Amino acid sequence: MKFKSFALLVCCIAITTLQLTAQCGTWNDLDNKEYLEGQHSVYRGLLKSDNFDEAFPVWKEVYEAAPAADGRRDFHYTDGIKIYMAFFERSTDDAEKEGYKSIITKLYDEAAQCYEAQVVKLAKCGDDQDCYNKRIGYLMGRKGYDMYYQLNSPYIDNLQAFQKSVDMSGNDVEYIVLAPYGAIAVYQFKNGAIDKVQAREIHRSLNEIAEYNVANNKKYGAAYQQAIDAMNGYYVEIEKEIFDCDYFKAKYIDDYRDNPDPESARDLYNLLKARACPTDDSDDFMVELKTTWEKYAAEVNAKKQAEFEANNPGILANKAYKAGDYQGALAKYQEAINGESDNAKKAKYHFSVSSILFRKLKRYNDARKEARKAIELNPSFGRPYLLIGDMYATTARSCGDSWNQRLAILAAVDKYSQAKSVDPSLAKEADDKIRRYRASFPPKDEGFMRGVSAGATERVGCWIGESVKVRFSN
Repeated sequence: MKFKSFALLVCCIAITTLQLTAQCGTWNDLDNKEYLEGQHSVYRGLLKSDNFDEAFPVWKEVYEAAPAADGRRDFHYTDGIKIYMAFFERSTDDAEKEGYKSIITKLYDEAAQCYEAQVVKLAKCGDDQDCYNKRIGYLMGRKGYDMYYQLNSPYIDNLQAFQKSVDMSGNDVEYIVLAPYGAIAVYQFKNGAIDKVQAREIHRSLNEIAEYNVANNKKYGAAYQQAIDAMNGYYVEIEKEIFDCDYFKAKYIDDYRDNPDPESARDLYNLLKARACPTDDSDDFMVELKTTWEKYAAEVNAKKQAEFEANNPGILANKAYKAGDYQGALAKYQEAINGESDNAKKAKYHFSVSSILFRKLKRYNDARKEARKAIELNPSFGRPYLLIGDMYATTARSCGDSWNQRLAILAAVDKYSQAKSVDPSLAKEADDKIRRYRASFPPKDEGFMRGVSAGATERVGCWIGESVKVRFSN
């Protein structure tokens, strides 16, 4: 929505003439109190529909007359921030934007000053200054957030706003503060604007705030975790420069002694390792942590591995195969086949069975049956074809005379060709095998003597028992 000419004029004048002070006047003792209350309702109604242009002059009137409204709310400050932020985002004039920026930050400060003096009284706070401090911290957190993400304010000022938010709000600091505060702290440290002590203190306080809220804030706990992860991610750049091993051991060793369970040992070991503590045998405490965790982890992993293997017979089959227990491997693969409903996985198990029967046990007919089952379950599975081809090529010499041996080679090549036709990724492997056996095709003169021409169909003898189309080697 574009500015209306009247609103634009008023806004421009306001940049130079609007005097934002720390006064917290109310309308309670003013003669035109009822009128101001009505105007207050008017501009707030306009804000609900984001009608900033029409809301502005009405807001300006009530703000200038009674910055703190009835003394029980900060709407005139926070609504003014909302209006000027909308103007800031729309503006393309640098000088104009600077004016808006100045007003926005002053409105935040005015609201905070009113709470510091308890001039603005919140019903929920009464005379409890800590309650007002938390509201101040909230406002300073929002101020810092706007300064970082939208106003592009100097980091030194931004850092002060965030620090005041933490000082005032403690664990009630909003999660939106954590990541930008950490990012600024890292940047300022890298550029010499803050020292190690300041950088460490910011890191410590933000992590404590996040840890508290992750544990206790049911609504926003996850958001605090995400924010602190981002913040700690920024600190990775400088952690080796600002933290040392002794610092972290001194900080956490007492807590660990109070609760020396294996998971605490793991967490503390990893933390100290990340902070440059030695991982060799030179540090007794690090050795203790590592030993405690590794012993526990080995027991847990062994239990989990046993459970996993019991539920995954294919894994046990592979282990048996590697150990040379081929019969045991076949039994486990059959168990895996019986318990598997996914055809593609079942096909792989049949293929593994086929490979063992062929390569280790020389049971060619049984091996071929298993390979064919694999193909039936997964027609695009090319490796069973390669395997059958290898069976034919390996046993070709036992298929009778020279002519039948060479026919067996043709049968093997046919399987290699089928493999790459159903699975193009096997083309190179299949072609290498085909080239290797091309010289073993039947010679043309022998075909002539037998009255067999190229393309004729011939039956392969021996256990193969398949028909092939004759191709000659020359």
